[in-house]
Amino acid sequence: MKKIRAYILGEIISSNTSEAHLLYKQRCFGKPVGEKIQYSLSEALFLVEKEKMEIFSQSKEIPKKELMNKFRRIDKKIQIKYPVFKDLRERGYIPKTALKFGAEFRVYDKGSKPGKKHAKWIVFVDYESHKLTWHEFSAKNRVAHSTKKNLLLAIVDEENDITYYEVKWIKP
Repeated sequence: MKKIRAYILGEIISSNTSEAHLLYKQRCFGKPVGEKIQYSLSEALFLVEKEKMEIFSQSKEIPKKELMNKFRRIDKKIQIKYPVFKDLRERGYIPKTALKFGAEFRVYDKGSKPGKKHAKWIVFVDYESHKLTWHEFSAKNRVAHSTKKNLLLAIVDEENDITYYEVKWIKP
């Protein structure tokens, strides 16, 4: 498969190539918006890293090593979010943005497709060194419960190793 040629305009990365549409159908990368497939920053980084995409600003390709710095100006948390996205995607899950829930990702179980089934988890990402208060934990748990998803806390340590904590509601 030919590399997807994507363009960044402001904070939006998109492509209208046949390769972009095919990858969306096969592996759920991006989302259709009009005639184009639009990508989250994490999806774009992942696809560039896997040699499946190149990103252009106007007619000039953005070098791979400059992307993280460029994306950090758009999203201050991309450096902690991307390792979690990559880990989940490599495990076979489909992470999508969850901005409307105030979380980093909503994650679809293996074999599930966004739009066909509901996400299983809502994911909040944080560094191991950050102390989570009971108030913050309770707020995250309420968001997960109100959206009928399990809460998944992705804790990233100094070596970028990730530990996941799943929180479920049980009825006694």
